[in-house]
Amino acid sequence: MKGMRFDNIFSIKDNDTFNKKALEIFHYQASDNPVYKLFIEYLNIDISKIIYVEQIPFLPVEFFRDHRIITGGHSPAVVFESSGTTGLRVSRHYVADTALYRQSLLNAFNMFYGDPGDYMIAALLPSYTERGNSSLVFMMDCLIRKSANPYSGFYSNDEKALIAVLMKAKRDGMKIFLMGVSFALLDLAEKYSPDLSGAIIMETGGMKGRRKEITREELHSVLKEGFRVSHIHSEYGMTELLSQAYSDGEGVFRSPPWMKILIRDPHDPFSLMTKPGKSGGINVIDLANIYSCSFISTGDLGRMGVDGTFEVTGRFDNSDIRGCNLLFI
Repeated sequence: MKGMRFDNIFSIKDNDTFNKKALEIFHYQASDNPVYKLFIEYLNIDISKIIYVEQIPFLPVEFFRDHRIITGGHSPAVVFESSGTTGLRVSRHYVADTALYRQSLLNAFNMFYGDPGDYMIAALLPSYTERGNSSLVFMMDCLIRKSANPYSGFYSNDEKALIAVLMKAKRDGMKIFLMGVSFALLDLAEKYSPDLSGAIIMETGGMKGRRKEITREELHSVLKEGFRVSHIHSEYGMTELLSQAYSDGEGVFRSPPWMKILIRDPHDPFSLMTKPGKSGGINVIDLANIYSCSFISTGDLGRMGVDGTFEVTGRFDNSDIRGCNLLFI
């Protein structure tokens, strides 16, 4: 793969190293990403004067709907598409190197949950497996393969089979990791109410038009009761990113060291809010997006915690309800 090396982003340990690498990637993308370069020129920004991360302009995520966002003249190895909503345009992420995505998702999973080989991993993602170009399906397929557990797999079209293997795995003392889209987890909890105490249940947000949108608090309350667990985990990711942040409960997310969340002023997209607890638009720096764009202004609303954690509090009114964890709370 020509261009910048990516392996060293996964060795980042501190904020100074992150900032240095982020600025390096910014200058690479500002020069070698045609769409991002034009965006910066339109803003009349002199890239030579960008010396702090806080000065970096963030590309609106909507650009992924209408433009081919790729850096360095690469040819895409795969094109991921967002799930979208009927009648709305989908986002496309032109991914130049799938090995980079695998490394990012596996490193993050290991960081927050340990070796996937220690788990029985089940995916309940009916709205995603119906499509062949979902980044979430790619991610879960990678984790399921690494799990190497005979019960691990996709169970989108067979709830009874899923319940059977979950109960067998629990009886056998296996560590269970169940990832599901919200409406499918709700269906499973309400129809069967299986005792999955001790398991990790992770929702990836969104009703996909199958059920009425509810708050995350309401969702987690129903799922905790239905599965008899004390916490519901969550994932914050999207088609346009190659990294994910995770929550082990209460909707408080932590991102891996090569991914950073910034909060922008909801009334001024070029101004950042540095005070913890203030709500605004979520900007994401994902250094794994070396070959697309690492600096994305999303349609999500959120707030930062004092310890670098963050919460997703909703969507801007003119943003589509799509992707992962877009519930209003």
